[in-house]
Amino acid sequence: MTAREMIKVTAGLTGLVMGLAGCAGGGDDASAADASRQGGTLRVVGSSDVEHLDPASVSSVGAYGLVRTFARTLFGTRASNDFQETVPVRPDVAARIPTRENGDVAKNRRTYTVRLREGVRWNTSPPRPVTAHDFVRGFERLCNPSSPSAGKGYFVSTLTGMDEFCRGFGYVDAKDAKAIAAYQRDHEIAGVRAKDDRTLVFKLERPASDFLNLLSLPFTAAAPQEYDRYVPDSADFRQHTISDGPYQITRYRPGISYLLAHNRAWQPGADPLRERHVAKIQITLGQDSPEAVQQQIEQGTADLAWDQPVPTSAIPRLRNDPRFAIREIPNNSPYLVFNARSPNNGGALGDRAVRQALEYAIDRSALIKIVGGPSVAEPLHTVIPPGNSGYSALNHYPTPDESGDPAKCRELLGKTRHAGLKLKFPYRTNSVHKLLAQSIAENLDACGVETELTADSGGSFYAGTLGTPARARAGEWDIAAPGWVPDWYGNNGRSIIQPLFDGRTYGQNSNNYGGYDNPQVNALIDAALTASDAGHAAGYWQQADQKIMEDAAIVPLLDRAQTLFRSSRVHGALFLPTTAAYDYTRLWLS
Repeated sequence: MTAREMIKVTAGLTGLVMGLAGCAGGGDDASAADASRQGGTLRVVGSSDVEHLDPASVSSVGAYGLVRTFARTLFGTRASNDFQETVPVRPDVAARIPTRENGDVAKNRRTYTVRLREGVRWNTSPPRPVTAHDFVRGFERLCNPSSPSAGKGYFVSTLTGMDEFCRGFGYVDAKDAKAIAAYQRDHEIAGVRAKDDRTLVFKLERPASDFLNLLSLPFTAAAPQEYDRYVPDSADFRQHTISDGPYQITRYRPGISYLLAHNRAWQPGADPLRERHVAKIQITLGQDSPEAVQQQIEQGTADLAWDQPVPTSAIPRLRNDPRFAIREIPNNSPYLVFNARSPNNGGALGDRAVRQALEYAIDRSALIKIVGGPSVAEPLHTVIPPGNSGYSALNHYPTPDESGDPAKCRELLGKTRHAGLKLKFPYRTNSVHKLLAQSIAENLDACGVETELTADSGGSFYAGTLGTPARARAGEWDIAAPGWVPDWYGNNGRSIIQPLFDGRTYGQNSNNYGGYDNPQVNALIDAALTASDAGHAAGYWQQADQKIMEDAAIVPLLDRAQTLFRSSRVHGALFLPTTAAYDYTRLWLS
């Protein structure tokens, strides 16, 4: 899950931006790339590998941060410790922002012309320019049958001909790289065209006020012709990534480590969003304990945590340490999702009354303590968190002091035809996710519901378990606690509701993990996407939120900030909310 031009959305965002300027924690602004800032190896330590390394199918904040180093998009956002500065859309490979004034946006707002900047090159031998045709290939790969993008729904509902192209692609053999490449070669997306090597033309089904935000998403990155040799996101592909960013992956050991080094073809003058200071980036995986990771950083044997926030127990003693920071990333993380497609318990989770009863079970106050207290997290009762388009402070299932109401849960369950529920509950092993799962399991037990907790490690939680419909339909899981960070901030209503709850996009790698499908919500999504302005769209997103909560598709739990700690030798620590981490390309070492 991610940010862009400051468009009027809700009063909540304005208040959020004003408050974030004074967030705790510090970071140096690496503005000058002098020689004293060059060199060294940035050591990053954490738990799990990314679910997807192929830019076309990345779907986690960790993957977003990693691919930013080697895969460039037309537009992007700038890292900053001032939240407001991270929101606007800025040119990346594009030479300028298209507007109606400069002639790059048609009067009907349905045709966009994007011109590419000079000097962006692939790290091939010899290096060659990144072209408009490479971006067309990137868009075509979004709906490949092997590892389709979780964000393809954004474009199916926006770009002319994308739906038709994707439907046809679904009939291609997902294991045949040649067949996949042939389909892309022989078919076109009517709304994505390379006018020449330096010019792209996009045609939209209808005006979309957030279209430039969509063009900044990491899975819209340019794709070199070499990618046609491999099945998307396959083991072979992961060993042959190609870079047009400041770094390139020089060694990848799945589930164990990454080593990134300089891409010699990258030119700093052709990249307005990134810098390059450290010589290498070493990412070491397999450390599931936040305490162990924190200890390594404090002792100076590591520099940053990969996918672990600061341990809750360490926060009180670190509050005044300049290396510690709390960064706001308005999110729904974690939330409890119900597998409505599960056949277990006689299909109980497909019954709205059962899900509504379970809404009352959760003690959010206990979860807040686990993640670090009220300075780190607040209870959440809606799909859309504060600070996002369409947010409204409603609570459909209130409990005393946010501590849950097991008696109410038991009472309502007793009125259904389902008794003696036993729910399969996989959980992530990194960070505090095991503790969160155990707390939720205790809450459900007080409600008379038995849970079967199973550890889901190695980067399989999203891609292998939740993102695979066959496993949902087979009842391999009933409930889970994923998290969601919006793909962008600002005019971002669709970056929450559409990927998580549009039933029409349910399928492999979909973020609609529980298979929720309500025609009324789908219609509200369409109404928001065709609204005349962001204000009207926000109203439809809010209505969709209310309907989803009435259906109890999920249990929102926390709006949680990110806690970070860096070693004493790390400088230039500038935050990217959509990656929940510092921008690796801006860091330098002393």
